[in-house]
Amino acid sequence: MSEEKNIKTDYDYSRQTYYDLIEKGREGLEDMMEVARSSEHPRAYEVLSGMIKNISDVNDKLMDLNKKQKDINKEEVKQVGNTTNNVFLGSTADLQKLLQQDENIIDVTPDRELSRKS
Repeated sequence: MSEEKNIKTDYDYSRQTYYDLIEKGREGLEDMMEVARSSEHPRAYEVLSGMIKNISDVNDKLMDLNKKQKDINKEEVKQVGNTTNNVFLGSTADLQKLLQQDENIIDVTPDRELSRKS
């Protein structure tokens, strides 16, 4: 249980950090746009372009974080499941005898003949 709690806490913390980075990046982006417009200096536009790329990367990381969280939850659900298989151990002759004993179980006579292709 504590591992699940740690995963949830880490996810929430990472998610909040990404949100904070995106918000601060957007505020900085607005300021940098004003600087680039007023100065019309190529370096200012270069920095603005870098900021846009960085904010975009953080957005991608936020989406990756959500995907990873979903994958972790899916793995936990998989581990809980239980599978039961029924297997007949015997020869085909044994199976045919079993089927012929009680005709109500399965109708072994085909409704139509199947053609075999050679």
